[in-house]
Amino acid sequence: MGDERFAFSIRAAEPRDAEGLAALSNLPGYRFGTLRLPFDTAEAVRKRVLGENPNMTLIVAEAENRIVGSASLQRYTGRRAHVGAIGMGVHDDHLRRGIGRALLSALTELADDWLGLVRLELEVNTDNAAAIALYEAAGFEIEGRARQSILRQGVLVDTFAMARLRPAPGPVSSSA
Repeated sequence: MGDERFAFSIRAAEPRDAEGLAALSNLPGYRFGTLRLPFDTAEAVRKRVLGENPNMTLIVAEAENRIVGSASLQRYTGRRAHVGAIGMGVHDDHLRRGIGRALLSALTELADDWLGLVRLELEVNTDNAAAIALYEAAGFEIEGRARQSILRQGVLVDTFAMARLRPAPGPVSSSA
């Protein structure tokens, strides 16, 4: 995947990616757009995102043997088994190269074609215009605003709750 100027691939995250994921989450721009805290360690990443969670799918974008983006899909259970939550981020030096779009596309395909999820949710900082535009292009809509939702560099920031709804998958009709 990627464009002619920048080649990258999307794959499942593996335990060997902990160092690269920690480095990614410690980048100032990446952290600015996510809920990650400074000083993430490979061990913390291993426990948090690479641990045993059968309802979590974590994928990475890789270029030249380096992690340049990551995205996760957390599937809920019980009465929310039809819902999944997405989180994602792209390396500071590789924005606007199609990585975010490719990560989001991979997760929505998984949600739609393999898991049958009807609702995908995410939260995004209200000042992250590029991410909001990406999510809207993928069919997400703003459902609400959480005022002073997160603390970012000493300032309380609002977030938008966004979601994408689609009809529940139905049976294949036979033409016999």
